Amino acid sequence: MEDKVLRKLFLGFIQIHILHHAKEHPVYGLWMLEELKEHGYSMSAGTLYPIFHQMEKDGLLLMEKKKVDGKIRKYYQTTEKGNHVLQEAREKAYELFREIKE
Repeated sequence: MEDKVLRKLFLGFIQIHILHHAKEHPVYGLWMLEELKEHGYSMSAGTLYPIFHQMEKDGLLLMEKKKVDGKIRKYYQTTEKGNHVLQEAREKAYELFREIKE
């Protein structure tokens, strides 16, 4: 049960992480998987892409297809709504971390 609770909690962190990087520059799946791995999140593309798709459906990300080395790659970047949500999440995270730090 603890794993399910942690997975739900970490899903929010992962989404914030995606928004953060997608605001800086368009991101694609493999790059995002490697970035998340550097921060201790181990997941497959089969887990990441549904997150991307839901965030796109929620209006947080915009997807653009580009041809790279003869293959189509999907790049994601934040929308205005995504930027707004990211800012709110940052404010709430700072407040929470200050509180739980002690």
